[in-house]
Amino acid sequence: MGAAAMMRSVWFVAPRQVEVRAAPLPEPMPGHLRVRVRYSAISAGTEMVAYRGQWPQDALLDEVLEPLRRPARFPFPYGYAVVGRVDAVGYGVDEAWLGRRVFVFHPHQSHVFVRPEQAIPIPNEVTDEDAVFYPNMETAITLVHDAAPLLGEAVAVFGLGVVGLLTAGLLARFPLARLVAFDHYPLRRKAAQEAGVPEALPPEAAEAMAPFADVSIEVSGSGRALQQALQVTRFHGKVVVGSWYGAKPVALNLGAHFHRGRLRLISSQVSTLNPALTGRWDRRRRGETAWAMLRALRPARWISHRFPVEEAPQAYALLDEHPDRCLQLVFTY
Repeated sequence: MGAAAMMRSVWFVAPRQVEVRAAPLPEPMPGHLRVRVRYSAISAGTEMVAYRGQWPQDALLDEVLEPLRRPARFPFPYGYAVVGRVDAVGYGVDEAWLGRRVFVFHPHQSHVFVRPEQAIPIPNEVTDEDAVFYPNMETAITLVHDAAPLLGEAVAVFGLGVVGLLTAGLLARFPLARLVAFDHYPLRRKAAQEAGVPEALPPEAAEAMAPFADVSIEVSGSGRALQQALQVTRFHGKVVVGSWYGAKPVALNLGAHFHRGRLRLISSQVSTLNPALTGRWDRRRRGETAWAMLRALRPARWISHRFPVEEAPQAYALLDEHPDRCLQLVFTY
């Protein structure tokens, strides 16, 4: 059987070991679409937890996304940002779907099979390259909603990976008194400044700062950065934690500043919406907002590396060993 009739998928098989597996390409089942994938994006923070074997063994890969509702036991596929075009439909599916560009929450794979309600049409004004940022934009919007800064307040963002860049880029559009972002890597700080963030500093700068932030957002995956976020947050301020630490323990000094300062430590997670907002906001409204913000920010400029999916092991090794060189990594098919 020729290569054109094969389907390729990425599997995590052991800590820091990835395989690309091939299988015969089937036709879609009744009621399903087949999507031929063009790009899929690596979600660096979450996928590094999976790649390094740091996922809690008692936690599912995801509690909401159907393709990931499985235990985190090797081997498993992962990923959740796939963009492609419908190239076949199963019995009972409207043929109007054929040729449509869609986003799908699905692990890295050259062809994916989903029901029509699981395929999210990509607006005409959004490129495929921008569309792979859709789930991270939803996360950034959720972080901003949970942070809820007021006009004239000061906000600190710790971590300028893709989620941090998107979050800081959204906040740069707010009428804030001050916006400061922190990250180790010059490449990321430069990207933040190009997105309109006035101050992008190395994290060591936070050590010398008096509390100035009404709200701090931590998306670094670093316990040290979370400690710094607590240090720079003012009396009765909020520290919103968006990082997924997995099974990695975090030690914090919850001393006088935290205790006497009445600081609020808030968990933010994109799988659910803030209960305070669900009277007005649902997933559909958040999704429409995500497309609008992707049109506004055009994050495809942050794609630093494109790897053929066959080179997935090299892509993860680069991200693991040289994060200073990376912004967004994508697989091409």
